[in-house]
Amino acid sequence: MSADPHIGDTSPHDWKYVSEGGSTIVFSYSGPPHPDFDGTALRLRKGPVPAHEEPDKYDTPELVEPDDPTIVFQHAVIERLVPKQYLPHLYAVHVERRWLQELRALVEPHRPQERREKDRIAIERTKAVLATDLVGGLGWAVEIKPKWGFLPAPTHLSPETRAVKTRTCRFCMHAHLKRAHGEDASLGYCPLDLFSADEARVTRALHALWAAWLGSGGAVNNLRVFIEGKMLKPAAEGDPLPSLAPLAAQLFPAPDPSDPPSDPFADPVPPVDTPALREVFTAVLLPLLLGTPVLRTLSTLQRTLDALDVEGLAQLWAALRPAGRALGKGEEDPDTDEWTRFVDAYQARQQAGEPVGAELAAEAQREEELRYRMAAYLLSASFKDCSIILRMRPGQRGAVTVIDLDVKSIDRLSKWAKLDKEIVDAYKDMPPRNCVDSWASA
Repeated sequence: MSADPHIGDTSPHDWKYVSEGGSTIVFSYSGPPHPDFDGTALRLRKGPVPAHEEPDKYDTPELVEPDDPTIVFQHAVIERLVPKQYLPHLYAVHVERRWLQELRALVEPHRPQERREKDRIAIERTKAVLATDLVGGLGWAVEIKPKWGFLPAPTHLSPETRAVKTRTCRFCMHAHLKRAHGEDASLGYCPLDLFSADEARVTRALHALWAAWLGSGGAVNNLRVFIEGKMLKPAAEGDPLPSLAPLAAQLFPAPDPSDPPSDPFADPVPPVDTPALREVFTAVLLPLLLGTPVLRTLSTLQRTLDALDVEGLAQLWAALRPAGRALGKGEEDPDTDEWTRFVDAYQARQQAGEPVGAELAAEAQREEELRYRMAAYLLSASFKDCSIILRMRPGQRGAVTVIDLDVKSIDRLSKWAKLDKEIVDAYKDMPPRNCVDSWASA
C-alpha cells in the first residue's frame, strides 16, 4: 500500500455497501485490481440527517483533518492490550466531498429505511478509515457482538442491587428491558455461555444467537452472516430456508461433477433443512470459538477495567465532586497522551496483582484515582461493545478478528449510570436467571 492512498483513484461504483452501525457505514472494494484497495473495506463517518439539510454547516474550509480517532486509538491503546494478529489493519485515506456525495447518492436506496431517516454519509470529512476487508471475497463470515463477559464483584454494589447483579448478567437483564419496551432482543442468549470455553455452553450460546437471528429476520445485531461480502437477511415470516440458500451453498457445497460418487445410489445433493443448517453452522464455528484466546482476553479486559462497576465509579465521583453534578459532566475526554499514561498505569496495576472489586482506601479517593477509573470504565465499554469476525475462506483455516473498538466519550458516563439503574429496576422483581461466570476467580 502506498504511503498516502487517495480514494479518488477509484470510482464510487467500485465500493459495495456492506453494513453500518450507529456512527459509521462500511463498504467493500469490488473494483478493478488496485494495489492500495484490493481486499480492503472503507469505513466512513455518518452525520444526522438534519445536519445535512444545513449545507452552511459543512461549507467550512477543509483544514488539515487529523486521522480518524479509531486509528489513533487502536495504535496508542488497543494494540498494547490485544495482540495485533487479532486486530484488523487500519489506515487513513483521503476522501473528497464530491466523491462522497456521489457515493451517498448511490448507497441511499440500499440502506435500511430506519437508518436513512436518521443519518447519512458525512460529506464534509476529508479522511476516512481503510481496513482489512474481513467479510468480502470468496467464502463467508460471521459477526458476533458478544457484549458483557463477566459478573461484577459485589464490593461496590448497593444492597438493593447486589443480589441481582451478581447472579444475572447485564446483557440478560438488558434483554428483558428491551423486550418490555417492544424491541427485538436475544432473550435466550447469555454472553457468559459464549465466554465460558465450555463446549456445551458455547453451543447453547450459538443456538440462541441463531434463534434470535432467524426470529428477528436479522434485526438483532448480536449475530450477522455475510456471504462473499453481502449481509444475509433471513426471512422474518414463513419458511426461512429459501432465504438461507446462500449460506446452505457454503455449508453444503455441491459435489464436483468430475468426482466419482462415493455412493452411486445417493442423492447428488443431500436434503437440507433449517435445523440441519443450524447444526453445521454451529459445528464450523465451535472449534474457532473454543480455540481462540480472544474471548478470554475480552472478558479479562472488561472485568479488570470495570473493577468498580458504574455504581462504585459514581460513589468515587460523588466523594470528589459537588453534590448533584451528573457523573462525568464537565470532564474532558482523555487525549492520546493521557490514554498512553493510563495504559502504563493499568498494566503496572495488573502486574502487581490488583484485585478486581477491592475496597478503595481513603487515600485513594483523589483526583488522579477518579481520572484513572473514568478512563478505565470508558475503555471497558469499548471492549463490551466490540464485535468479533469469524472468517471462513475456501481452503484456509478460519480466523478470528476483533473489530469496532472505538473510543467512548466521557459524556456518556451519566447516561450509562442512568441506564444501569433502569435495567436493574426493571429486572429485580423477575425470577432471576443464574448466569455462570466461569472466569470469576481465575
